[in-house]
Amino acid sequence: MQISTTTSPGITRADTVFTDLRQRIVEGDILTGSKLSEPELAKYYDISRSTLRDALSRLEGSGLLQRKANIGYRVVTLSTEQLLEIFRVRESLEGMACRLAAQNMTSKQIEDLKHLLEVHNQYESLQQGEAYIQEEGDLDFHFCIVMGSGNKLLIRLLCEELYFLVRMYRYQFGMASPRAKRAFSEHHHIIQAIEDQDGELAEILMRRHISASRKNVEKRMNTL
Repeated sequence: MQISTTTSPGITRADTVFTDLRQRIVEGDILTGSKLSEPELAKYYDISRSTLRDALSRLEGSGLLQRKANIGYRVVTLSTEQLLEIFRVRESLEGMACRLAAQNMTSKQIEDLKHLLEVHNQYESLQQGEAYIQEEGDLDFHFCIVMGSGNKLLIRLLCEELYFLVRMYRYQFGMASPRAKRAFSEHHHIIQAIEDQDGELAEILMRRHISASRKNVEKRMNTL
């Protein structure tokens, strides 16, 4: 089977393959720990091995693949320990991003963020208190905060290197959470601190928000 790799202007075939593979890995269509066959993937996408390796290298940089000499690429294996490590890193870095966002976000960006929460509030899963599922990129509250920080290093670390690994955990460890409505409320408080340009409070609220999510995960894992 082959899929179309027709691209839009400015988007390479490697870009298209990278995006499709990333989605398949994040959502679990390609299983964690599985070895990737370069010949099969090159045939599936109807691309050269060099183009495929460009895409695979970028997926490795996103933390979704691991490469070992004489073995090739494997999808990362997920673990509770790594997930909790990621939470701790996010707590620190996103707290810093939130402090910077309070200094740097424009009124338009803040209004867009408020509108985003209005959209989120229409989600049935949130209304039912079952889960707070956000789409990726600029439809994701945390992504927008980091982008609003204006700090290029934080953006690279959180919106590129860790972002899709975090989403992979969310998809495959389950997104249901008893914290759904509380997390949504916490987002509102964070926006208010940013709008008030209170960087110190914004950072504290974001750190508490992520810490509470980590503790919820720990509690869930301990009951399994």
